[in-house]
Amino acid sequence: MTADYAFWPAIAFMAGCSLYFRPRIKSDRIAMQWGFDGRPTWSAPKEIGLWVTVLIALFTRFLIWAAMTYFPQTVHGAELGLLLASIIFAVSHVFVLMAAVRANPAS
Repeated sequence: MTADYAFWPAIAFMAGCSLYFRPRIKSDRIAMQWGFDGRPTWSAPKEIGLWVTVLIALFTRFLIWAAMTYFPQTVHGAELGLLLASIIFAVSHVFVLMAAVRANPAS
């Protein structure tokens, strides 16, 4: 798929961000979702928070491949879907990691 030219660099970018931000996040938990009031609604252990978005992106790509392989007649817009998902995953991942760095407890 042509969209893989965006997907695989997005995976590399997210992995690089996880490696870059890991030592900069001092807390043992990372907020993963926020409510309308701007406060975290739930958090995950640091290692999970660093890598779960990458795993979800890879799983999404696997599901798209499986659908295109086994049910090609039902797949429409996979290129655009994968392109948009790649961008959304990468931006969301950076947002979560930057928020985790900003939330570091004062030393």
